[in-house]
Amino acid sequence: MKTFFLTLTFALTTMLTFAQTSEHLSFKGVPIDGTLDEYVSKMKKSGFSHLATEDGIAILKGDFAGYKDCTVGVSTLKQQDLVHKIAVIFPDKDTWSRLSTNYFDLKQMLTEKYGKPSDVVEKFDGNSQPRDDNSKMYEVKFDRCKYYSIWETDAGEIQLSIDHNSVTSCFVKLAYFDKINSAKIKAKAIDDL
Repeated sequence: MKTFFLTLTFALTTMLTFAQTSEHLSFKGVPIDGTLDEYVSKMKKSGFSHLATEDGIAILKGDFAGYKDCTVGVSTLKQQDLVHKIAVIFPDKDTWSRLSTNYFDLKQMLTEKYGKPSDVVEKFDGNSQPRDDNSKMYEVKFDRCKYYSIWETDAGEIQLSIDHNSVTSCFVKLAYFDKINSAKIKAKAIDDL
């Protein structure tokens, strides 16, 4: 029985130590944690303009990673005011060469910082491969372009992708998912079931 209590004490101490040393994923050097208002305040101090907040998502505008006029979405779960996801939409591009250059430049910088991506898909779906800039942009607009890279870190996941909004805009998107707060939100969702 004494061994059981010692083992239990050791396990709890280890879990508490791990919980205290776990770090949140950071965006612009700010840990992805806290309430939406707290996080927006920190982003405003970093030079972002707050445009609007609706349904647990704050929209900000500013410069990021050397790119001007990026749109940043800071997301929470409505039932729990806890920031867990940040998404950056880089400025629209109207040619494949400019769009893919943004993607590959950001991919290189992220690889320098976080190492080799854990998952990469860079292809066009369809019967034939697009051959020129216009046909590649057409594939992006009609959701037949699968370009993404994912980095898994101890603190969370980072996803870089080429994306679009209907046929009107094509852009690179970068999303940060904090592991600790995402787990809390998932636990809350499981409790609801």
